[in-house]
Amino acid sequence: MYLYRAVDSRGQTIDFLLSAKRDAEAAKRFFRKAVGQPHTVNPRTITVDKNPAYPCAVEQMKEDGELWRFSRLRQCKFLNNIVEQDHRRVKRLVRPGLGFGSFHTARRTLAGYEVMAMVRKGQLRKIDGCDMRAQATFVTELFQIAA
Repeated sequence: MYLYRAVDSRGQTIDFLLSAKRDAEAAKRFFRKAVGQPHTVNPRTITVDKNPAYPCAVEQMKEDGELWRFSRLRQCKFLNNIVEQDHRRVKRLVRPGLGFGSFHTARRTLAGYEVMAMVRKGQLRKIDGCDMRAQATFVTELFQIAA
């Protein structure tokens, strides 16, 4: 399974997608999902790893008008560090569990990890990343945990 993640230049999570395959169709599905978010604009530069599926997906999306035609695709191992450093936290959480039993379990668990990271980064409205009390209240209300 492959976890696609989009992070902006400030380290804020844009979106993520778990896919069974790492091909051009999965890359297009992820790019569509990330660009389709209400808070996302057409990117000037898309920095990715050396996967050969990315150029195909980006070109097809540009031809279909789904992506800004002036968007630049950079495939560079070292410029992708913002995503890799942000992804380190997910790897640290997954490794002790020795993986997942099924795709469905992996998708739901990783979605929880990503949401909690977004809460910690302060990406929710009215909740600052440094306000631990507001974060705890949000999680308590979300899961309706009896205090």
